[in-house]
Amino acid sequence: MADIFPRAPRWMDEDLVMFDEAVRRFALDKLTPERLAAWDEAGIVDLSGWRDAVQAGLLGLSIGTEWGGAGGDFRHEAVLIRRLILARADGFGIPLHNAICAPYIEKYGTEAQKHQWLPRMVSGELIGAIAMTEPGTGSDLQGIRTTAKPVAGGYVISGQKTFISNGQNANLVLVVARTATDAGSRNLSLFAVETGQAEGFRRGRNLDKVGCDMADTSELFFDDVFVPEGALLGGVEGQGMAMLMRELPKERLIIAVESLAVMEAALATTLDHVRERKAFGQRLLDFQNTQFRLAECQTEATIARAFVDDCIARQVAGELDATTASMAKYWVSERAQVLVDTCQQLFGGYGYMNEYPIARLYRDVRVKRIYGGTTEIMKLLIARSLDA
Repeated sequence: MADIFPRAPRWMDEDLVMFDEAVRRFALDKLTPERLAAWDEAGIVDLSGWRDAVQAGLLGLSIGTEWGGAGGDFRHEAVLIRRLILARADGFGIPLHNAICAPYIEKYGTEAQKHQWLPRMVSGELIGAIAMTEPGTGSDLQGIRTTAKPVAGGYVISGQKTFISNGQNANLVLVVARTATDAGSRNLSLFAVETGQAEGFRRGRNLDKVGCDMADTSELFFDDVFVPEGALLGGVEGQGMAMLMRELPKERLIIAVESLAVMEAALATTLDHVRERKAFGQRLLDFQNTQFRLAECQTEATIARAFVDDCIARQVAGELDATTASMAKYWVSERAQVLVDTCQQLFGGYGYMNEYPIARLYRDVRVKRIYGGTTEIMKLLIARSLDA
């Protein structure tokens, strides 16, 4: 595959370059075309894939060493995200497990909760998911209707969640629920639910999606599920919205990193194609239209990379603000879809065939503009900052 970014970004030091090479080798050895096709067909990454990731040291990259993790930071997660997408494994839910679910526990959990869950997340005994979205509530988290009613010794959770990534594999689900009947954000809390111990918990169907076929995206049902007091993340009610708001910028940066990797993969596979494919006696790359279109793509990918790299540096320094993260998520995901469409056109009829990587990228990129907050929500958040 063509290399459109010959130089490593400035935030990658020598250790990260070595880690990147290790992940590349993991992808070559374990993420074979045959295995990826089987996962796509099944609509889920089987547990053997997760075990391979554990053996390669890819779970718990940014979890502290005191909990058995690698003690890395977001840069390690960014390296992994890029390599998974370049390997055509968009939908393998390790980044969700590593960079979204585990940090909620490490940052906001009690000492007992960290001891209970983090080492088991590193070992792969527990696979994480976070359950926010409901059938009638997407980006508007204040509209969440799932309830957690206090009872003797704990809480009873009742409600339904949908579009939950890792939904079939996950056995540790962070559930956003309302701990008081009043509407609004101050009554939301997070609960860590071990599904194997949760009577009344049910998994719905594995949803049939446009892309990211191997991702087990599911409905989850909580039919009066009792959880002990220790399941309340942080041990204090009403802190859920504050936790979510502090972590959502990173989630949106993750989607920007994904979108940039999609741009890179699309441009690389297209360059390979136009260098080999001939029409009217010359390579497709020799046509001026091809050159101009790819020049535009290369420029936009380079701009996106500069922006994302800056956001990664800010995240590692603890300086990434919600507005900048929203800009990155919105702009890079939007430009990624345009770039993939442009590249697909250069494949002609072959670009419409699922056996070609560009067709897969065309399907997979579409969700980037939706999950983690739609483009419209991102623009709304950015606009609000202008009148601050």
